[in-house]
Amino acid sequence: MQFTDLGLAEPLLRAVREQGYDTPTPIQQQAIPAVLAGGDLMAGAQTGTGKTAGFTLPMLHRLAAAGPKRDARGRIAIRALILTPTRELAAQVEESVRTYGKYLPLKSMVMFGGVGMQPQIDRLRQGVDILVATPGRLLDHYGQRTLDLSQVEIFVLDEADRMLDMGFIHDIKKVLAVLPAKKQSLLFSATFSDEIKALADRLLNQPALIEVARRNSTVEAIVQKVHPVGRERKKELLAHLIKQGDWHQVLVFTRMKHGANRLAEYLNEHGISAMAIHGNKSQTARTKALADFKRGELQVLVATDIAARGIDIDQLPHVVNFELPNVPEDYVHRIGRTGRAGATGEAISLACVDEDIFLRDIERLIKRSIPREPVPGFEPPAGEKAEPIVLGRMTIGVGGTRRHGNAPAGRGGGGGSQGRSAGHGGGGRPAAQAGGGGRPAAHHGGAGGGANGGRSASGGGSGDGRPRPAQGGPRRHDDRPRAGQAARRDGGPRR
Repeated sequence: MQFTDLGLAEPLLRAVREQGYDTPTPIQQQAIPAVLAGGDLMAGAQTGTGKTAGFTLPMLHRLAAAGPKRDARGRIAIRALILTPTRELAAQVEESVRTYGKYLPLKSMVMFGGVGMQPQIDRLRQGVDILVATPGRLLDHYGQRTLDLSQVEIFVLDEADRMLDMGFIHDIKKVLAVLPAKKQSLLFSATFSDEIKALADRLLNQPALIEVARRNSTVEAIVQKVHPVGRERKKELLAHLIKQGDWHQVLVFTRMKHGANRLAEYLNEHGISAMAIHGNKSQTARTKALADFKRGELQVLVATDIAARGIDIDQLPHVVNFELPNVPEDYVHRIGRTGRAGATGEAISLACVDEDIFLRDIERLIKRSIPREPVPGFEPPAGEKAEPIVLGRMTIGVGGTRRHGNAPAGRGGGGGSQGRSAGHGGGGRPAAQAGGGGRPAAHHGGAGGGANGGRSASGGGSGDGRPRPAQGGPRRHDDRPRAGQAARRDGGPRR
Protein backbone atom coordinates (compact mmCIF):
# COMPACT_ATOMS: atom_id res chain seq x y z
CA MET A 1 0.00 0.00 0.00
CA GLN A 2 1.13 3.54 -0.82
CA PHE A 3 0.09 6.89 0.65
CA THR A 4 -1.56 7.58 -2.69
CA ASP A 5 -3.99 4.74 -1.96
CA LEU A 6 -5.37 6.34 1.22
CA GLY A 7 -7.48 9.10 -0.33
CA LEU A 8 -5.45 12.03 1.00
CA ALA A 9 -5.46 15.37 -0.81
CA GLU A 10 -2.62 16.09 -3.21
CA PRO A 11 -1.09 18.90 -1.08
CA LEU A 12 -0.70 16.41 1.75
CA LEU A 13 0.79 13.76 -0.53
CA ARG A 14 3.23 16.35 -1.83
CA ALA A 15 4.37 17.19 1.71
CA VAL A 16 4.74 13.49 2.54
CA ARG A 17 6.83 12.90 -0.59
CA GLU A 18 9.09 15.78 0.35
CA GLN A 19 9.82 14.01 3.62
CA GLY A 20 10.92 10.96 1.66
CA TYR A 21 8.01 8.63 2.45
CA ASP A 22 5.75 6.69 0.13
CA THR A 23 4.65 3.69 2.23
CA PRO A 24 2.47 4.18 5.32
CA THR A 25 3.21 2.30 8.52
CA PRO A 26 0.67 -0.28 9.78
CA ILE A 27 -0.96 2.17 12.20
CA GLN A 28 -1.29 4.74 9.41
CA GLN A 29 -2.79 2.22 7.00
CA GLN A 30 -5.63 1.65 9.45
CA ALA A 31 -5.95 5.00 11.22
CA ILE A 32 -5.97 7.33 8.22
CA PRO A 33 -9.03 5.78 6.50
CA ALA A 34 -10.82 5.56 9.86
CA VAL A 35 -10.28 9.24 10.62
CA LEU A 36 -11.19 10.26 7.07
CA ALA A 37 -14.50 8.44 7.50
CA GLY A 38 -15.36 10.85 10.32
CA GLY A 39 -15.91 8.39 13.16
CA ASP A 40 -14.28 8.21 16.57
CA LEU A 41 -11.11 6.20 16.98
CA MET A 42 -9.26 4.42 19.76
CA ALA A 43 -5.78 3.49 18.59
CA GLY A 44 -2.78 1.88 20.24
CA ALA A 45 0.67 1.29 18.85
CA GLN A 46 4.24 1.06 19.99
CA THR A 47 6.31 4.21 20.11
CA GLY A 48 8.02 5.02 16.83
CA THR A 49 5.32 3.60 14.60
CA GLY A 50 4.07 6.91 13.20
CA LYS A 51 1.00 7.40 15.38
CA THR A 52 1.11 11.18 15.14
CA ALA A 53 1.00 11.22 11.35
CA GLY A 54 -1.82 8.68 11.63
CA PHE A 55 -4.11 11.42 12.90
CA THR A 56 -2.32 14.54 11.60
CA LEU A 57 -2.70 13.73 7.91
CA PRO A 58 -6.43 12.86 7.85
CA MET A 59 -7.20 15.71 10.27
CA LEU A 60 -5.56 18.20 7.91
CA HIS A 61 -7.44 16.67 4.98
CA ARG A 62 -10.82 17.03 6.68
CA LEU A 63 -10.22 20.58 7.89
CA ALA A 64 -9.01 21.76 4.50
CA ALA A 65 -11.98 20.17 2.72
CA ALA A 66 -14.49 21.82 5.08
CA GLY A 67 -13.02 25.31 4.76
CA PRO A 68 -12.42 27.88 7.53
CA LYS A 69 -14.89 28.98 10.18
CA ARG A 70 -15.10 32.22 12.11
CA ASP A 71 -15.73 32.66 15.82
CA ALA A 72 -18.03 35.23 17.42
CA ARG A 73 -15.32 37.88 17.11
CA GLY A 74 -14.79 37.22 13.42
CA ARG A 75 -11.45 35.46 13.89
CA ILE A 76 -10.46 32.11 12.42
CA ALA A 77 -12.01 29.58 14.79
CA ILE A 78 -10.20 26.71 16.48
CA ARG A 79 -11.57 23.62 14.75
CA ALA A 80 -9.07 21.01 15.96
CA LEU A 81 -7.65 20.59 19.45
CA ILE A 82 -4.76 18.20 20.17
CA LEU A 83 -4.00 17.61 23.83
CA THR A 84 -0.58 16.25 24.86
CA PRO A 85 0.98 15.66 28.29
CA THR A 86 4.26 17.56 27.94
CA ARG A 87 5.83 20.60 26.37
CA GLU A 88 8.26 18.74 24.15
CA LEU A 89 5.61 16.45 22.77
CA ALA A 90 3.28 19.37 22.11
CA ALA A 91 6.01 21.13 20.15
CA GLN A 92 6.78 17.93 18.24
CA VAL A 93 3.16 17.36 17.26
CA GLU A 94 2.68 20.96 16.16
CA GLU A 95 5.83 20.70 14.07
CA SER A 96 4.28 17.71 12.33
CA VAL A 97 1.11 19.68 11.69
CA ARG A 98 3.13 22.44 10.05
CA THR A 99 5.31 19.99 8.11
CA TYR A 100 2.43 18.10 6.53
CA GLY A 101 0.11 21.08 6.23
CA LYS A 102 2.64 23.37 4.57
CA TYR A 103 0.67 23.47 1.30
CA LEU A 104 -2.71 23.97 2.97
CA PRO A 105 -4.28 27.29 4.05
CA LEU A 106 -4.44 26.23 7.69
CA LYS A 107 -2.90 27.93 10.70
CA SER A 108 -1.64 26.15 13.80
CA MET A 109 0.04 26.99 17.09
CA VAL A 110 1.46 25.26 20.13
CA MET A 111 0.57 26.25 23.69
CA PHE A 112 2.30 25.14 26.87
CA GLY A 113 3.51 26.51 30.17
CA GLY A 114 6.96 27.59 31.23
CA VAL A 115 6.76 30.55 28.85
CA GLY A 116 4.84 33.80 28.93
CA MET A 117 1.14 33.83 28.17
CA GLN A 118 1.07 37.15 26.30
CA PRO A 119 2.76 35.91 23.09
CA GLN A 120 0.26 33.05 23.06
CA ILE A 121 -2.63 35.50 23.53
CA ASP A 122 -1.33 37.59 20.64
CA ARG A 123 -1.13 34.53 18.43
CA LEU A 124 -4.67 33.46 19.35
CA ARG A 125 -5.96 36.89 18.38
CA GLN A 126 -4.66 36.29 14.86
CA GLY A 127 -6.81 33.17 14.64
CA VAL A 128 -5.77 29.50 14.42
CA ASP A 129 -7.40 26.42 12.92
CA ILE A 130 -5.42 23.85 14.90
CA LEU A 131 -4.31 24.17 18.50
CA VAL A 132 -1.81 21.80 20.16
CA ALA A 133 -1.68 22.27 23.92
CA THR A 134 -0.85 20.86 27.33
CA PRO A 135 -3.84 20.66 29.68
CA GLY A 136 -2.79 23.16 32.35
CA ARG A 137 -1.94 26.05 30.08
CA LEU A 138 -5.04 25.38 27.94
CA LEU A 139 -7.27 25.69 30.99
CA ASP A 140 -5.43 28.84 32.06
CA HIS A 141 -6.30 30.45 28.72
CA TYR A 142 -9.85 29.20 28.84
CA GLY A 143 -10.27 30.58 32.33
CA GLN A 144 -9.04 33.97 31.16
CA ARG A 145 -11.32 33.83 28.11
CA THR A 146 -8.46 34.24 25.67
CA LEU A 147 -9.64 31.37 23.50
CA ASP A 148 -12.93 29.90 22.25
CA LEU A 149 -13.36 26.13 22.03
CA SER A 150 -17.01 26.15 21.03
CA GLN A 151 -16.32 25.28 17.39
CA VAL A 152 -13.90 22.40 17.85
CA GLU A 153 -14.76 19.68 15.32
CA ILE A 154 -11.88 17.27 15.95
CA PHE A 155 -10.43 16.49 19.38
CA VAL A 156 -7.27 14.38 19.76
CA LEU A 157 -6.06 13.02 23.08
CA ASP A 158 -2.47 11.95 22.49
CA GLU A 159 -0.53 9.69 24.86
CA ALA A 160 -3.63 9.08 26.92
CA ASP A 161 -1.85 6.57 29.16
CA ARG A 162 0.78 9.15 30.03
CA MET A 163 -1.94 11.72 30.68
CA LEU A 164 -3.50 9.50 33.30
CA ASP A 165 -0.12 8.55 34.72
CA MET A 166 0.70 12.20 35.34
CA GLY A 167 -2.56 12.89 37.13
CA PHE A 168 -4.34 14.76 34.34
CA ILE A 169 -7.68 13.00 34.56
CA HIS A 170 -9.40 15.94 36.26
CA ASP A 171 -8.02 18.44 33.76
CA ILE A 172 -9.11 16.21 30.88
CA LYS A 173 -12.62 16.10 32.31
CA LYS A 174 -12.63 19.89 32.55
CA VAL A 175 -11.58 20.18 28.91
CA LEU A 176 -14.23 17.68 27.79
CA ALA A 177 -16.87 19.69 29.64
CA VAL A 178 -16.24 22.80 27.55
CA LEU A 179 -15.93 21.10 24.16
CA PRO A 180 -18.92 20.67 21.84
CA ALA A 181 -20.79 17.42 22.37
CA LYS A 182 -20.82 16.78 18.63
CA LYS A 183 -17.26 16.30 17.46
CA GLN A 184 -14.88 13.64 16.18
CA SER A 185 -12.75 12.30 19.02
CA LEU A 186 -9.50 10.39 18.61
CA LEU A 187 -7.68 8.70 21.48
CA PHE A 188 -4.13 7.44 21.03
CA SER A 189 -2.39 5.41 23.70
CA ALA A 190 0.53 3.02 24.05
CA THR A 191 -1.55 0.78 26.29
CA PHE A 192 -5.21 -0.06 26.81
CA SER A 193 -5.45 -0.29 30.58
CA ASP A 194 -8.75 -0.36 32.42
CA GLU A 195 -8.33 3.35 33.13
CA ILE A 196 -7.87 4.09 29.44
CA LYS A 197 -10.95 2.05 28.56
CA ALA A 198 -12.98 3.97 31.15
CA LEU A 199 -11.80 7.26 29.67
CA ALA A 200 -12.62 6.02 26.17
CA ASP A 201 -16.14 5.15 27.28
CA ARG A 202 -16.60 8.74 28.40
CA LEU A 203 -14.99 10.35 25.36
CA LEU A 204 -15.72 8.15 22.38
CA ASN A 205 -18.90 7.18 20.54
CA GLN A 206 -18.77 3.72 18.97
CA PRO A 207 -15.09 4.08 18.10
CA ALA A 208 -13.09 2.05 15.66
CA LEU A 209 -10.43 0.08 17.54
CA ILE A 210 -6.89 -0.26 16.21
CA GLU A 211 -3.96 -1.92 17.94
CA VAL A 212 -0.89 -2.84 15.94
CA ALA A 213 1.64 -3.91 18.54
CA ARG A 214 1.62 -6.13 21.58
CA ARG A 215 1.69 -4.27 24.84
CA ASN A 216 5.14 -3.83 26.36
CA SER A 217 6.89 -5.44 23.41
CA THR A 218 10.23 -4.19 22.15
CA VAL A 219 11.18 -3.53 18.54
CA GLU A 220 13.14 -6.41 17.05
CA ALA A 221 15.30 -3.97 15.05
CA ILE A 222 16.79 -2.67 18.31
CA VAL A 223 19.96 -4.44 19.39
CA GLN A 224 19.79 -4.68 23.18
CA LYS A 225 22.74 -5.42 25.43
CA VAL A 226 23.82 -4.94 29.02
CA HIS A 227 27.36 -3.98 29.99
CA PRO A 228 27.93 -5.08 33.62
CA VAL A 229 30.11 -2.50 35.35
CA GLY A 230 31.22 -1.44 38.82
CA ARG A 231 29.02 1.27 40.29
CA GLU A 232 31.92 3.76 40.47
CA ARG A 233 33.01 3.35 36.84
CA LYS A 234 29.82 4.00 34.89
CA LYS A 235 30.84 7.49 33.77
CA GLU A 236 34.25 6.26 32.69
CA LEU A 237 32.73 3.38 30.73
CA LEU A 238 30.23 5.64 28.97
CA ALA A 239 32.97 8.04 27.88
CA HIS A 240 35.03 5.05 26.68
CA LEU A 241 32.15 3.64 24.61
CA ILE A 242 31.40 7.01 22.99
CA LYS A 243 35.02 7.66 22.06
CA GLN A 244 35.85 4.10 21.01
CA GLY A 245 32.72 3.76 18.90
CA ASP A 246 32.96 7.30 17.54
CA TRP A 247 29.34 7.88 18.50
CA HIS A 248 28.00 11.25 17.41
CA GLN A 249 24.38 11.15 18.52
CA VAL A 250 23.69 9.48 21.85
CA LEU A 251 20.60 9.81 24.04
CA VAL A 252 21.44 8.93 27.64
CA PHE A 253 18.88 8.36 30.39
CA THR A 254 19.37 8.96 34.10
CA ARG A 255 16.86 8.56 36.91
CA MET A 256 17.18 11.98 38.51
CA LYS A 257 17.89 15.52 37.41
CA HIS A 258 21.00 16.01 39.55
CA GLY A 259 22.46 12.82 38.10
CA ALA A 260 21.84 14.16 34.60
CA ASN A 261 23.66 17.39 35.47
CA ARG A 262 26.68 15.61 36.94
CA LEU A 263 26.97 13.23 34.00
CA ALA A 264 26.79 16.04 31.42
CA GLU A 265 29.50 17.94 33.31
CA TYR A 266 31.72 14.85 33.38
CA LEU A 267 31.36 14.22 29.64
CA ASN A 268 32.15 17.84 28.77
CA GLU A 269 35.25 17.70 30.98
CA HIS A 270 36.39 14.69 28.95
CA GLY A 271 35.96 16.29 25.54
CA ILE A 272 32.45 15.04 24.74
CA SER A 273 29.86 17.74 24.07
CA ALA A 274 26.84 17.07 26.27
CA MET A 275 23.85 18.86 27.77
CA ALA A 276 21.26 17.78 30.31
CA ILE A 277 17.50 18.36 30.01
CA HIS A 278 15.08 18.00 32.88
CA GLY A 279 12.24 19.81 34.55
CA ASN A 280 14.41 22.35 36.35
CA LYS A 281 15.86 23.57 33.07
CA SER A 282 14.09 26.54 31.52
CA GLN A 283 11.99 25.85 28.46
CA THR A 284 14.40 27.94 26.39
CA ALA A 285 17.34 25.80 27.51
CA ARG A 286 15.42 22.57 26.89
CA THR A 287 14.37 23.66 23.43
CA LYS A 288 17.90 24.76 22.49
CA ALA A 289 19.49 21.53 23.75
CA LEU A 290 17.00 19.41 21.85
CA ALA A 291 17.39 21.44 18.66
CA ASP A 292 21.21 21.26 18.84
CA PHE A 293 21.01 17.51 19.41
CA LYS A 294 18.70 16.97 16.46
CA ARG A 295 20.99 18.99 14.19
CA GLY A 296 23.97 16.92 15.26
CA GLU A 297 25.70 19.89 16.91
CA LEU A 298 25.47 18.23 20.33
CA GLN A 299 27.03 14.80 20.74
CA VAL A 300 25.20 13.60 23.85
CA LEU A 301 21.84 14.54 25.32
CA VAL A 302 21.38 13.44 28.93
CA ALA A 303 17.71 13.30 29.86
CA THR A 304 15.35 12.25 32.59
CA ASP A 305 12.30 10.25 31.53
CA ILE A 306 9.78 13.07 31.62
CA ALA A 307 12.04 15.59 29.93
CA ALA A 308 12.60 13.15 27.08
CA ARG A 309 8.97 13.23 26.03
CA GLY A 310 8.74 14.31 22.42
CA ILE A 311 12.31 13.42 21.50
CA ASP A 312 11.74 12.10 18.01
CA ILE A 313 14.88 11.86 15.91
CA ASP A 314 15.25 10.31 12.53
CA GLN A 315 17.41 7.18 12.81
CA LEU A 316 18.77 7.92 16.30
CA PRO A 317 21.54 5.30 16.49
CA HIS A 318 22.22 4.95 20.23
CA VAL A 319 20.18 5.01 23.43
CA VAL A 320 22.04 4.40 26.68
CA ASN A 321 20.48 3.58 30.04
CA PHE A 322 23.15 5.06 32.27
CA GLU A 323 20.86 4.01 35.10
CA LEU A 324 18.17 1.39 34.67
CA PRO A 325 14.66 2.63 35.44
CA ASN A 326 12.94 1.29 38.52
CA VAL A 327 9.67 1.13 36.57
CA PRO A 328 10.22 -1.57 33.92
CA GLU A 329 7.72 -0.12 31.43
CA ASP A 330 9.98 2.92 31.19
CA TYR A 331 12.71 0.73 29.71
CA VAL A 332 10.49 -0.16 26.76
CA HIS A 333 9.79 3.43 25.96
CA ARG A 334 13.31 4.66 26.56
CA ILE A 335 14.81 2.28 24.04
CA GLY A 336 11.89 2.97 21.68
CA ARG A 337 13.60 6.30 20.91
CA THR A 338 15.83 4.30 18.56
CA GLY A 339 14.84 1.64 16.04
CA ARG A 340 11.91 3.82 14.95
CA ALA A 341 9.76 3.04 11.94
CA GLY A 342 11.76 0.02 10.91
CA ALA A 343 15.21 1.59 11.30
CA THR A 344 17.94 -0.21 13.26
CA GLY A 345 19.27 1.04 16.56
CA GLU A 346 21.29 0.06 19.59
CA ALA A 347 20.11 0.18 23.18
CA ILE A 348 22.83 -0.24 25.79
CA SER A 349 22.35 -0.48 29.54
CA LEU A 350 25.16 0.11 32.03
CA ALA A 351 24.16 -2.01 34.99
CA CYS A 352 25.87 -2.39 38.33
CA VAL A 353 25.09 -5.07 40.88
CA ASP A 354 22.71 -2.70 42.72
CA GLU A 355 20.40 -2.74 39.69
CA ASP A 356 19.98 -6.48 39.34
CA ILE A 357 16.43 -6.21 40.66
CA PHE A 358 15.58 -3.64 37.96
CA LEU A 359 17.08 -5.83 35.24
CA ARG A 360 15.09 -8.86 36.37
CA ASP A 361 11.86 -6.84 36.35
CA ILE A 362 12.60 -5.54 32.83
CA GLU A 363 13.35 -9.00 31.44
CA ARG A 364 10.21 -10.36 33.05
CA LEU A 365 8.18 -7.61 31.38
CA ILE A 366 9.62 -7.98 27.87
CA LYS A 367 9.74 -11.77 28.18
CA ARG A 368 13.30 -12.10 26.99
CA SER A 369 16.79 -12.15 28.39
CA ILE A 370 19.06 -9.24 27.50
CA PRO A 371 22.60 -10.36 26.60
CA ARG A 372 25.35 -9.44 29.08
CA GLU A 373 28.55 -8.25 27.42
CA PRO A 374 31.28 -7.14 29.83
CA VAL A 375 33.67 -4.54 28.41
CA PRO A 376 37.30 -5.56 28.98
CA GLY A 377 38.84 -3.41 31.65
CA PHE A 378 35.47 -2.33 33.06
CA GLU A 379 34.21 -5.58 34.55
CA PRO A 380 32.54 -5.31 37.97
CA PRO A 381 35.06 -5.79 40.82
CA ALA A 382 35.15 -9.32 42.17
CA GLY A 383 33.06 -9.59 45.28
CA GLU A 384 31.26 -6.25 44.85
CA LYS A 385 28.12 -6.40 46.97
CA ALA A 386 24.75 -4.92 46.13
CA GLU A 387 23.82 -1.80 48.08
CA PRO A 388 20.40 -0.21 48.56
CA ILE A 389 19.41 2.52 46.11
CA VAL A 390 17.77 5.55 47.67
CA LEU A 391 15.34 7.33 45.37
CA GLY A 392 13.95 10.27 47.27
CA ARG A 393 11.73 8.73 49.95
CA MET A 394 11.89 5.27 48.47
CA THR A 395 14.62 2.77 49.24
CA ILE A 396 15.14 -0.20 47.00
CA GLY A 397 17.05 -2.58 49.13
CA VAL A 398 19.39 -5.44 48.70
CA GLY A 399 17.57 -8.56 47.63
CA GLY A 400 14.60 -6.72 46.27
CA THR A 401 13.19 -5.13 49.40
CA ARG A 402 11.28 -1.97 48.55
CA ARG A 403 10.03 0.60 51.04
CA HIS A 404 8.03 3.72 50.42
CA GLY A 405 6.08 4.80 53.46
CA ASN A 406 2.83 2.85 53.36
CA ALA A 407 3.05 2.14 49.63
CA PRO A 408 2.91 -1.47 48.49
CA ALA A 409 6.16 -3.20 47.66
CA GLY A 410 7.41 -2.35 44.23
CA ARG A 411 5.37 0.84 44.02
CA GLY A 412 6.15 4.41 44.81
CA GLY A 413 7.56 7.43 43.17
CA GLY A 414 10.91 8.90 42.27
CA GLY A 415 13.67 7.15 40.45
CA GLY A 416 13.17 6.12 36.90
CA SER A 417 9.51 6.98 36.98
CA GLN A 418 10.34 10.65 37.50
CA GLY A 419 7.35 12.13 39.09
CA ARG A 420 5.22 9.11 39.91
CA SER A 421 5.03 9.92 43.60
CA ALA A 422 2.30 8.82 45.92
CA GLY A 423 0.86 12.27 45.64
CA HIS A 424 0.46 11.78 41.93
CA GLY A 425 -2.83 10.19 41.25
CA GLY A 426 -2.87 7.25 43.55
CA GLY A 427 0.34 5.85 44.82
CA GLY A 428 2.59 6.32 41.88
CA ARG A 429 1.64 3.27 39.91
CA PRO A 430 3.94 2.15 37.13
CA ALA A 431 3.23 3.54 33.75
CA ALA A 432 3.95 2.82 30.12
CA GLN A 433 5.32 5.82 28.30
CA ALA A 434 4.44 6.62 24.74
CA GLY A 435 6.57 8.34 22.21
CA GLY A 436 5.51 11.21 20.10
CA GLY A 437 6.57 10.40 16.63
CA GLY A 438 5.07 13.00 14.45
CA ARG A 439 5.87 11.57 11.11
CA PRO A 440 4.85 8.86 8.73
CA ALA A 441 7.95 6.97 9.62
CA ALA A 442 10.82 8.73 11.29
CA HIS A 443 10.37 12.45 10.68
CA HIS A 444 12.68 14.69 12.67
CA GLY A 445 10.79 17.85 13.25
CA GLY A 446 11.97 20.66 15.47
CA ALA A 447 10.94 21.06 19.01
CA GLY A 448 10.50 24.74 19.21
CA GLY A 449 7.36 25.59 17.30
CA GLY A 450 4.86 28.11 18.49
CA ALA A 451 5.03 31.13 20.63
CA ASN A 452 7.93 30.74 23.01
CA GLY A 453 8.00 33.97 24.91
CA GLY A 454 9.88 34.54 28.11
CA ARG A 455 8.82 33.20 31.47
CA SER A 456 5.84 35.01 32.86
CA ALA A 457 6.41 37.59 35.54
CA SER A 458 4.45 35.55 38.02
CA GLY A 459 6.72 32.62 37.49
CA GLY A 460 3.68 30.66 36.48
CA GLY A 461 3.00 28.73 33.35
CA SER A 462 2.04 25.13 33.17
CA GLY A 463 5.55 23.70 33.05
CA ASP A 464 4.79 20.39 31.46
CA GLY A 465 1.20 21.07 32.32
CA ARG A 466 1.39 18.70 35.24
CA PRO A 467 -0.52 19.19 38.47
CA ARG A 468 1.55 19.36 41.62
CA PRO A 469 1.57 16.43 44.06
CA ALA A 470 -1.31 16.16 46.48
CA GLN A 471 -0.91 18.04 49.75
CA GLY A 472 0.92 15.94 52.27
CA GLY A 473 2.24 13.47 49.70
CA PRO A 474 5.88 13.02 48.78
CA ARG A 475 7.47 15.69 46.67
CA ARG A 476 8.41 14.84 43.13
CA HIS A 477 12.11 14.17 42.69
CA ASP A 478 12.29 15.44 39.16
CA ASP A 479 10.63 18.20 37.19
CA ARG A 480 9.67 20.17 40.29
CA PRO A 481 9.35 23.91 39.85
CA ARG A 482 12.13 25.93 41.37
CA ALA A 483 11.38 28.04 44.36
CA GLY A 484 8.85 30.67 43.53
CA GLN A 485 7.72 29.10 40.30
CA ALA A 486 4.77 27.09 41.51
CA ALA A 487 1.54 29.04 41.23
CA ARG A 488 -1.88 28.43 42.76
CA ARG A 489 -4.14 25.93 41.07
CA ASP A 490 -7.18 27.97 42.03
CA GLY A 491 -6.88 30.99 39.84
CA GLY A 492 -3.19 31.47 39.15
CA PRO A 493 -1.40 30.03 36.15
CA ARG A 494 -0.69 26.32 36.32
CA ARG A 495 2.76 24.89 36.26
